[in-house]
Amino acid sequence: MRIAFAADDENETTRAVVEHLVSGGHEVLDVRAEGVPWPGLGERVGRAVVDGAADLGVVMCWTGTGTAIAANKVPGVLAAVAWDPWIARGARLWNDANVLAMSLKRLAPDVAVEVLQAFLDVPAPDPDEAENIALLRRSVTNP
Repeated sequence: MRIAFAADDENETTRAVVEHLVSGGHEVLDVRAEGVPWPGLGERVGRAVVDGAADLGVVMCWTGTGTAIAANKVPGVLAAVAWDPWIARGARLWNDANVLAMSLKRLAPDVAVEVLQAFLDVPAPDPDEAENIALLRRSVTNP
């Protein structure tokens, strides 16, 4: 699976996330670029997912919130902030989130990896949520 990734800082947590993706056999599309602020990084990951350059995206900033908001401005992106595996799994399962946003300051490396893996482990959204996901997508892509 190809995963678009960006973070506005680098630390043990971001390195653990990237290392986990690579060691798990995923191709990492790193969209970071010098001088691009965190809103631009969120947008770059969102565009990579929507344009088909990546299957899913991961964004990280101090809280995870700002990059999630930026990614969500790209039509077709459903970015979710997650801080534990249950939230990440639910975001994929019940909301069909295609971008995971996490805090690089408040999550320990091992927790961030657990959150990431829970997100990646969901192969498809819950079919029982298809109508709700369609409503969510319609409201996002056709304001």
